[in-house]
Amino acid sequence: MSARDAAGGAVPERGEAVVADEPADGAGGARGEAPPLTRLDAGVLGAELGERATLVQFSTAFCQPCRATRRVLTDVAALVPGVGHVEIDAEARLDLVRAAGVARTPTVLILDREGRVALRAAGAPRKADVLAGLARAL
Repeated sequence: MSARDAAGGAVPERGEAVVADEPADGAGGARGEAPPLTRLDAGVLGAELGERATLVQFSTAFCQPCRATRRVLTDVAALVPGVGHVEIDAEARLDLVRAAGVARTPTVLILDREGRVALRAAGAPRKADVLAGLARAL
């Protein structure tokens, strides 16, 4: 069971993914920075978007939870027709990491068919959580 923070929101257990809906207006930049990107396209990602949705994973080479996340997202992309999986090497793509507001790895973005960020999660997600997030994005 998750604890509650001062505002009444759930505080994740150790190793649990933190999931947040993207603000519709794109607000939410930290420390006076520009808000994170709210849309990504094939040119920015360096890979084609899925027909229905895309799972974008920001990883680093020595991140153990990133390996588990890769397996989960690969499984989900194979299970759900029209869903693609794109893994971004955070160390090689610092420009995109900064623009997307990624603070840790793994971070997963669920993009709708137009490339709009529908959901964001930091930490290793469970397969059920990814499927539920996809259902909301489709």
